[in-house]
Amino acid sequence: MKGIDATEFERLERQAGELGIELSGRWLWVRGLTQTLSLCQGDNVLANYSVSTAEKGFGCREGSHQTPIGWHRIGEKIGAGETLGRVFKGRQAQAEIADISHGTQSTGRDCITSRILWLEGQEEGLNRGGDVDSHDRYIYIHGTHEEGRIGQAASIGCVRMKNAEVTELFERVDVGAPVFIQAD
Repeated sequence: MKGIDATEFERLERQAGELGIELSGRWLWVRGLTQTLSLCQGDNVLANYSVSTAEKGFGCREGSHQTPIGWHRIGEKIGAGETLGRVFKGRQAQAEIADISHGTQSTGRDCITSRILWLEGQEEGLNRGGDVDSHDRYIYIHGTHEEGRIGQAASIGCVRMKNAEVTELFERVDVGAPVFIQAD
């Protein structure tokens, strides 16, 4: 993998530093324009994954069904050791194993599957506190049964990933890892 453009990394590092966030360890970078999530360490990209952000675009308000922007951190990891495709409701593993859809049309369900990385906003008034709090909005990076929709905006606010890929990512990042979400 190649590194992040030096100018871009300096911009991200400066923004993060203003919030007391260090990018020397592993961190995640979600880009809406390309529907990608990069696993980074410092200015190096370790892995790239296709994702699905919100069908309604980007925004931080409660009830907007949009993906929040800005700096976050992984607040909690849920689902270690669970079977690929395991369905979660209220962050609790259910008996159901989802049927994975490879079609590009909605199935009419919004299943949370395999693993959950629960995000906490780090920018007061943008994605933390009041009616913009990403944690209180239950914003996750998680697996989905609609794998055929990965690469297009299709979620109701979370960042969706393919089940095998979110399981891999889950093992490669720790609670507390920074996450930057940008619309463009």
